[in-house]
Amino acid sequence: MSTTSGAVWGRAEQQDFRSRVRGTLLGAAVGDALGAPVDGLGIEEIRQVHGPDGVVDLAPAFGRRGAVTHQTQLTLFTVDGLIRAQVRRDIGAWHPPTDLHRAYLRWAVTQRDWGPDLRRKDDGWLAREEWLYARREPTRPLLMGLGDDRMGTLDDPKNPAADGPEPLARSAPFGLLVGWEPQLVAQLAVECAAQTHGHPAAYLSAGAYAVTVHALARGEDVDGAVQRALALLVARPGHELVSEALQRALGAVRQGLPGPARVAELVGEGRAPGVLSAAVYCALVAEDVRHGLRLAVNQGGPAAPTACLTGGLLGALHGETALPPAWLAELEGRPTILELADDFAMEMTQGPALHNPAGASPGWLARYPRGI
Repeated sequence: MSTTSGAVWGRAEQQDFRSRVRGTLLGAAVGDALGAPVDGLGIEEIRQVHGPDGVVDLAPAFGRRGAVTHQTQLTLFTVDGLIRAQVRRDIGAWHPPTDLHRAYLRWAVTQRDWGPDLRRKDDGWLAREEWLYARREPTRPLLMGLGDDRMGTLDDPKNPAADGPEPLARSAPFGLLVGWEPQLVAQLAVECAAQTHGHPAAYLSAGAYAVTVHALARGEDVDGAVQRALALLVARPGHELVSEALQRALGAVRQGLPGPARVAELVGEGRAPGVLSAAVYCALVAEDVRHGLRLAVNQGGPAAPTACLTGGLLGALHGETALPPAWLAELEGRPTILELADDFAMEMTQGPALHNPAGASPGWLARYPRGI
């Protein structure tokens, strides 16, 4: 694939890429919304409320159908941070983890303030979206990790014991950097995960997920994408938990018909490797997106993270047109997600036409300021 600074992309290539970007972001958000109403409920509780088949359609959460959690919010700020990193490169400022950290701090402000502060000129357009100021059950490691300006690093991570799945969903956009080498995608995802979750099980799971999305966005199938992630993990200290979790997902495919018990077994205690394993399994056995997401949700564990990751994988694999239209129609924030997805695709395929060291589109700089 072309890089943003290399040869001009062909039209068909651009359209395929945009479809996969939209598919990844919308798929993850739809999974998040499907799982939100039953997140953490046992399978019997789910069946009591939603019937013997469990969740088969969007249900109310946070006062509406189609509502998303903090996972989708943070994923959008990841995209914003990646675009800003490209824009800031023109002025010789090129350190994506720092740009992502600044983006995550802008999200943290949405969890403290009532609404956008228009006096903050460097916020850009995303931080002015009022719907993102809703608190959607952000976890303690997220709020603590982004509670001050110090950036967690691999040498000095925030929350060294935090091994939950929260940093995985927000890592999907790193996989959409299709012009990057997989090891660089993994490194960026790992470094940015350590800003809130310092346990190797969490940040290496984030790296593995990003690399899997990356391979899918470049045209691999799910099995091949997971093999790429496994190959990259081997060189990482502490990779065993994540590697074993991915191997379990691959092995489970051969163990009979998929069902709640199989997914719950992979999820285990709901730590990052287990949720990653279950999502990969759901993507591997999915007959279509709807089937894969229902499988991810109805398992009696962390439903929203599992379905969010599954949706990101299937969206990257199939593109946006494979997503269930009725679910998209009710998805909270869909206009924002689409606008951001298209901006990202345009930046990655046509960035030099929007900005370069000699000049830039004023409209683009208003949306993605070069300042902090």
